[in-house]
Amino acid sequence: MTAPTPVTPATATTATSATSAPPPGLDARRRWTVLAVCCLSLFLVGLDTTIVNIGLPAVGAGLGVSVHALAWTVDAYTVVLTALLITSGALADRFGRRRIFRLGLAAFGAASLLCALAPSLGWLVAARSLQGIGASMLSPVALAIVVNAMPDPKERARAIGVWAAVFGLSMAAGPVTGGALVDGLGWRSLFWVNVPVVLVALALTVRHVPESRAPQARRLDLPGQALLAVLVGVSVGVLIEGPRIGWTSPAALTAYAVVLAVTVAFVRVESRRAEPLMDLGLFRRPAFTGAVLGAVAVFVALGLTLLLSTLYLQQARGWSALAAGTATLPMALGAIVCAPWSGRLTARVGPRRPLLLAGGFLTAGGVCLFSLFQLSSPGAGASLPLLLLGYLLVGVGFGFANAPITNTAVGGLPAARAGVAGAITSTARQFGSALGIALAGILVSGAAPADLAPAVRPGWLLVAACGLLLLPVARAGRTEGGRTAAERS
Repeated sequence: MTAPTPVTPATATTATSATSAPPPGLDARRRWTVLAVCCLSLFLVGLDTTIVNIGLPAVGAGLGVSVHALAWTVDAYTVVLTALLITSGALADRFGRRRIFRLGLAAFGAASLLCALAPSLGWLVAARSLQGIGASMLSPVALAIVVNAMPDPKERARAIGVWAAVFGLSMAAGPVTGGALVDGLGWRSLFWVNVPVVLVALALTVRHVPESRAPQARRLDLPGQALLAVLVGVSVGVLIEGPRIGWTSPAALTAYAVVLAVTVAFVRVESRRAEPLMDLGLFRRPAFTGAVLGAVAVFVALGLTLLLSTLYLQQARGWSALAAGTATLPMALGAIVCAPWSGRLTARVGPRRPLLLAGGFLTAGGVCLFSLFQLSSPGAGASLPLLLLGYLLVGVGFGFANAPITNTAVGGLPAARAGVAGAITSTARQFGSALGIALAGILVSGAAPADLAPAVRPGWLLVAACGLLLLPVARAGRTEGGRTAAERS
């Protein structure tokens, strides 16, 4: 299960250094109505992601496909979202945020309808890709609308707090809601449920959300966008298909060559453009590079934990979708409680301490789960209390991670570059989600239900390794940029 990327104030300005002047005539009630409408989009995207993950075994049974093939059901959505996140922000700044937001809602709703009617895995994957296109126009664009509608810094800060809480709520509600829908109405209801929500959101957007644009929109970088899409798609695709085609097969070797060639081409194109999709000069800052790697690591850990847990609980232990979804609540609880705490801690003392906490809890969660599965006797289920403890530790680590990672990425940067830096870290989070799902698919590929417990053990070591990777990122948080960002908060 991939979780929705928590969009920060920095990512709200993915393509511009400033927002336009707030629309006149927005009283307090109207401003908070705008926030409610925009939060609905974030909740929809997050709920859809978590709902789909908990229903994967039911989708596989309904369409007659293997667990390995189901990775595309999740990653088709995430890969497209990753590739288009920055460009959707640029389009919104140029052509109007409300216009792009409405287009994203319409695309997301239509794609959900296609998912519900999909007769085969191929159709479902294609429809999920269309959902990714719509989702890329929702979360970052919606937050840009909110920031533009609330010029007062204190009111905006409260609004961002509400935004973060909605993110946590979607993470908590998704597995339980998805489990109830699958058990009661079947897997297609996972997508039908989006349609009425989208219709309500569209009607509210037309009535309450004002139009806004950036005063100086960035130019679209179509060559960079195309290269990024190929790079992300082929990288994740070869990981998903590697177990099936063979890691040294001609097809796999060709994919490796394509990834290398496209990476070189992307660096050359972006380094020569006046307004690139990604400002590669940011990677000269060790703190920024560390933050990007940390963002990838955190979401790899999250993706691994949630998908491996879903498959293990439902297929190896025979739990219902609702029971498996309920078991993930400790993870969601840890994230909900610790995310705002991490934000306040980062603002007060800088990113180093919350990053150390994030790395420590993620590592402890991975080690706890590995030890639990390692000590379990063959054929016996893992101890439920220890399983829930492991999930709680991972959720706490995830909750502590996001605020200091963004702070480290944008610390010390002028506003003109902070927006782009925030957008790159959001893209890194989504790429990490896709990578985590692909790695989980590799681990369970070909494993029978009775063999899933030993098959997932290496995944918990990967989760622990992701936590350890955050420790050097925390060291980067001690740099002058990180301290400056904390002081600004």
